[in-house]
Amino acid sequence: MSSLISLLQAAVYFGTVIMFGCIGEILTEKAGNLNLGVPGIMYLGGISSLVAVFLYEGATENPQPALCVLIALLASFLGAALGGLIYAFLTITLRANQNVTGLALSIFGSGVANFFGGSLNTLAGRFEQISVPVTSAAFRKTVPFLSGLGAVGKIFFSYGFMVYLAVILAGVMQYFLHHTRSGLNLRTVGENPQAADAAGIDVTKNKYLAICIGAGICGFGGAYYVMDYIKGTWANDGSIEKLGWLAVALVIFATWKARNAIWGAYLFGVLYWMYLYIPGLTRASQEIFKMLPYVVTIIVLVVTSLRNSREKQPPAALGQAYFREER
Repeated sequence: MSSLISLLQAAVYFGTVIMFGCIGEILTEKAGNLNLGVPGIMYLGGISSLVAVFLYEGATENPQPALCVLIALLASFLGAALGGLIYAFLTITLRANQNVTGLALSIFGSGVANFFGGSLNTLAGRFEQISVPVTSAAFRKTVPFLSGLGAVGKIFFSYGFMVYLAVILAGVMQYFLHHTRSGLNLRTVGENPQAADAAGIDVTKNKYLAICIGAGICGFGGAYYVMDYIKGTWANDGSIEKLGWLAVALVIFATWKARNAIWGAYLFGVLYWMYLYIPGLTRASQEIFKMLPYVVTIIVLVVTSLRNSREKQPPAALGQAYFREER
């Protein structure tokens, strides 16, 4: 029983990171833009939050936890949104190839983040490891009463607030895209930008907003990874990059529906960490288990393609540049 609880907890921690990335990318793709720069954007969100609170904690004698959290979230959103703005400017205004731009952004984001992360570790002093203990503790704080309810408390209530924020954001995104006029306009832009333009919808504005806000949400995943997952430090091991690509895969697995990202993210977490709880596995077998989320995504993609269900297909204009002059 304890092993099962530990597996489910690991799945929730792991799934929360990629859920933020998935939700942000769903918003971006619903506007018709395929942003493969999610790993780099999550890097930018993570390092922005870390730099901001490191400076605040270092300059303040008694840093306030609530303010630390606010600074971290705001910095991560703005840093990641800036990465999204770069992508939007290149692909919408300058008409650059979306796939190439996204991959370049992924490399750029990881390079910038690891450069500043290494610099912060140097500034941290003789321990050679940055730490923002006040902010990290605030992110990981749980509700004592609920987290103490035995197995139920450990499975459902032993996490920081961002786990629940991710679920709430997924629900809000689902409602926005399917039950609001602005969400309908955005989906129209992703399905048929020519028809949207003819109907008086500002295609460029919708694309810019979707990309920048979606990138900002992806940045929350980076902030959660830094502040909660690795407890307020910085690691140059490429973990955020791997999680970013899993977030892109999760978009396909969730069939571009934000509500599916919730259970899909946790399923990916279970599949990814399952090897730790199966005795007798060789190293080769462990690597095979780590491939399971990608294998499941491929299977889902094949099945949905064969069924040809319109509800489970990507936006019709996904990845296609729109030039108003060619209408």
